[in-house]
Amino acid sequence: MKVVLSARIPANKVVVRLATGSPLLRSSTVGEGGEGFCLCFLAYGFKSFACGPRSDVVGLHPVVTRVHRPAILVAAPASGQGKTTVTAALARLHARQGRRVRAFKCGPDFLDPMWLELATGQPVHNVDLWMTGEDDVRARLYASAQDADLVIVEGAMGLFDGEPSAADLARRFGLRVLAVIDASAMSATFGALAFGLQHYRAGLPWAGVLANRVGSPRHAQLLQAALPAGDAIAPASWLGAVMRNAAFKLPERHLGLTVAGELPDALARLDAAADALQHTSLGQMDAEALQRWSVAFDSPPEMQPTPRLLTGQTVAVARDAAFCFIYAANLDTLRELGAKLVFFSPLANEPVPACDAVWLPGGYPELHTHALADSLTCRDSLKAHVAQGRPLWAECGGMMALFDAIVDTEGNHHPAWGLLPGLVRMQPRLAGLGMQQLALSAGVLRGHTFHYSTCETALQPTKRTDPGRSGAAGTGEALYQHGAVRASYFHAWMASSPAAAAALLSPGTLA
Repeated sequence: MKVVLSARIPANKVVVRLATGSPLLRSSTVGEGGEGFCLCFLAYGFKSFACGPRSDVVGLHPVVTRVHRPAILVAAPASGQGKTTVTAALARLHARQGRRVRAFKCGPDFLDPMWLELATGQPVHNVDLWMTGEDDVRARLYASAQDADLVIVEGAMGLFDGEPSAADLARRFGLRVLAVIDASAMSATFGALAFGLQHYRAGLPWAGVLANRVGSPRHAQLLQAALPAGDAIAPASWLGAVMRNAAFKLPERHLGLTVAGELPDALARLDAAADALQHTSLGQMDAEALQRWSVAFDSPPEMQPTPRLLTGQTVAVARDAAFCFIYAANLDTLRELGAKLVFFSPLANEPVPACDAVWLPGGYPELHTHALADSLTCRDSLKAHVAQGRPLWAECGGMMALFDAIVDTEGNHHPAWGLLPGLVRMQPRLAGLGMQQLALSAGVLRGHTFHYSTCETALQPTKRTDPGRSGAAGTGEALYQHGAVRASYFHAWMASSPAAAAALLSPGTLA
């Protein structure tokens, strides 16, 4: 049997063979029997797909669809240079002009994506060559390129920090790097920094450099003059200067930027930043100019289907200002596992909805201790849930709220929900940071840890996470199991092992 499906192929898509030295087929005879295939004839101008069994096709290889889109990675020499502000401003500027912008955050992060989502009006996912994996990154970038006019990736920390780093991601996918440098206290050294970022590692795609927090037009002239006049390898590109302005400063707290949704003027701040960026060469690039940053995004390899291990199950997810550290990809993974998701707000003292399992994500319970102590209806419904043997997975801030008390940095004890014995104590300095992985019999979950509190409890860990990268120090984060409660400082990237994610939310002891 032969089946031919007509399809319109966008002009910016091409099809390439995975096998080297093997030309694309002009046509193919399709016979009965054997496994099915789908072959695109675009390479010779045909705009159709022929689909059917593959028994009569000899030497057929998979095809890859390639989409070209302008894409850039915004990086810096260190944290605190203004990457998020510039990334969000650039996204907001083009979104205001009617372009479809998709943004991503490199590495683990919950807060920066909230600002990027506000700027683009689109979901923002994390990309990391280790935590999410290269195939996952490829799939997300390719999917975004299908309908985006511009793809922007915000780096993490300094450009070359971490293993793998934002620079590794840029090189792997051909993303040109826009370096943002806080130039507030320098002049000629700006040129040395820009030159070093561009040339420190060979083969780094380069877009240019933007001076941030500049004091005056004269200061901007000095910074531009400090850039090398050009060399035989790759001259640095001046993309302009953004002046210091408190109107678009994004406020911070101990875990990073303030949650965008907490600020009534959050969008106004982004608009002010976008207005400032519009006066730079970077901000004046139109759709045609953006094409110089065009990147070829290849379709990903075929992914294994997610097992429907939670079919028929309802998972209740806490979601409010105290429990807001939720990867959108985690929600997607739970739905792909077959779960129905329902949400509730502990801060609003809402009871746990009827469900089979509860997920308490991380967030800022330490900022809402009085409201959480008063949420007795929510607390009692959680106790009733676990008393029936139904699983509760609590990570980081979710775990903190389950202990008897939260002790602030001044030594004040704030009563918590008392589902776990002991207390957590806030620290003036960071107490845990880094990539982690949790090995369960169902699979290995990758993720990270980032917290300013320590745990004091008589409970003994039943498992510990492992540092995610070779050479990383530390013993990993404890995983506590107390009745139906599973709790840890570990933030899981559930897409790294859907089966292990399902195990966290399934009855029984984790193995």
